[in-house]
Amino acid sequence: MTVPTIDMGSYQSTADVFLDACSRYGDKPAFSCMGLTLSFRDMDRYSEQFASYIQNHTDLQPGDRIAIQLPNVLQFPIAVFGAMRAGLVIVNTNPLYTAREMEHQFNDSGAKALLILANMAYLAEQVLPKTSINTVLVTELADMHPFAKRLLINTVVKRVKKLVPAYSLPQAVSFRSSLSLGSAKAATPVGRKLSDTAALQYTGGTTGVSKGAQLLHSNLVANMTQVRESVMQDLSGDNEIVIAPLPLYHIYAFTLSLVMSDCGHHVVLIPNPRDIPGFVKELGKYKFSSFAGLNTLFVGLCNNPEFAKLDFSHLKQTLSGGMALTHAAADRWQQITGCGVREGYGLTETSPVVTLNPHDDIRVGYIGKPIVATEVMVVDEQGNQLANGEEGELCVRGPQVMAGYWNRPEATADVMLDDWFKTGDVAIIADDGFVRLVDRKKDMIIVSGFNVYPNEIDDLASQHPDIIECAAVGIPHETSGETVKLFVVKSNPALTEDEVIAYCREQMTAYKVPKEVEFRDELPKTNVGKILRRALRD
Repeated sequence: MTVPTIDMGSYQSTADVFLDACSRYGDKPAFSCMGLTLSFRDMDRYSEQFASYIQNHTDLQPGDRIAIQLPNVLQFPIAVFGAMRAGLVIVNTNPLYTAREMEHQFNDSGAKALLILANMAYLAEQVLPKTSINTVLVTELADMHPFAKRLLINTVVKRVKKLVPAYSLPQAVSFRSSLSLGSAKAATPVGRKLSDTAALQYTGGTTGVSKGAQLLHSNLVANMTQVRESVMQDLSGDNEIVIAPLPLYHIYAFTLSLVMSDCGHHVVLIPNPRDIPGFVKELGKYKFSSFAGLNTLFVGLCNNPEFAKLDFSHLKQTLSGGMALTHAAADRWQQITGCGVREGYGLTETSPVVTLNPHDDIRVGYIGKPIVATEVMVVDEQGNQLANGEEGELCVRGPQVMAGYWNRPEATADVMLDDWFKTGDVAIIADDGFVRLVDRKKDMIIVSGFNVYPNEIDDLASQHPDIIECAAVGIPHETSGETVKLFVVKSNPALTEDEVIAYCREQMTAYKVPKEVEFRDELPKTNVGKILRRALRD
């Protein structure tokens, strides 16, 4: 079978994509956050100022790594594209990291610079003496806003809500000062190649130490090109508004924001999507046409009574990724918004998108078909390719697959099968090309020799009308080796363990039925919103 190739155009780097968008779209809105909108022209100007600051006021050189530790605020895309214009490599850093996690990532990446939100600067104070970081920039939440609003928001955050612990970083430069200093001189264009490293994107670290996936400019430009074709089938208008609640430091939102910029779409950044009432209020300000989320976010929004009152008449596209989409969440979202959910699948190591449901053939329970120029296969434990309809480990080949794990050749070798990337996920490929993800290999439960996949249990159990969300894990059992335990967040306080088990017994084979049910007020999740089964098992 011949796999179509993709045309990267004249782009030689991710920065080229952004600069081309700025020249094409000019005064069209590019990014909005907390009531402030910046045009593509604004983004071009500010990112050049940041690039000029790096080139003329620091000792950073092309190829050096800069850690960016911010939530979804306007400073994020400005800094990312500015740093790329100066030839730096982006190290996306979770703003909710602990000091230990920061120290590991900064040292593992060899970062020489850090841009951090003031709210976390006290942690940087503890960590920086143990790293090679010399250039430090600090920004406050509303730093891009006009003076009066900036003063109000930043003062409330610092003085009223007391969200900025005291810190001392005398070497730090404020982000606003860096833009001011950089405005005095134009940035010098830096020649980058598609084969150069664009970003070190760290894996979640839920198994073993967190590793940096080395993503080249070719990986990011390729995946943007691959996804753009599919996105534009839904969003072909001139004034499309895209809601971006997922954190930009995560590869899913990072690449998607690049796609939307290249298409000239208006991206609305949501700094704190966990504040569901505030999120819903913000949604009410826009006639949005696209929404990118994940299962837990869909559930949270649909359970808010004000959400159903919003105007969804412009909503053309809903994308889901990051975790399995349950039938219950997909059905509820479509019932309220009138828009089907297109589930996709990807990984940090694949920049990230591998598969996506076609816009005209959405199948809940499937992660879609491989995107253009992407091949998938499933293999057995020995690495032998399996036929369609058989379940095995999903492997991916395409231009979006990472160069490897940063400075970890053995870890890289462990996940490669010739030029195929082994995802660690169990999947089935249908004859028509649709892929159904069965589960993570590491999450699989084995009951008396039978494989039980937690995603299937979650999907079926979550359809109970009194269950908000749930997660199945395997627990030790004397006779069967393992048995299934289900953690449940319920909407009806009267719901009992026996009722949940009885419902499951009606829906699934006996060995899959949970033997224990534990009710929780909430389930532990990663900062991206994935349910942490490991924490539940522990």
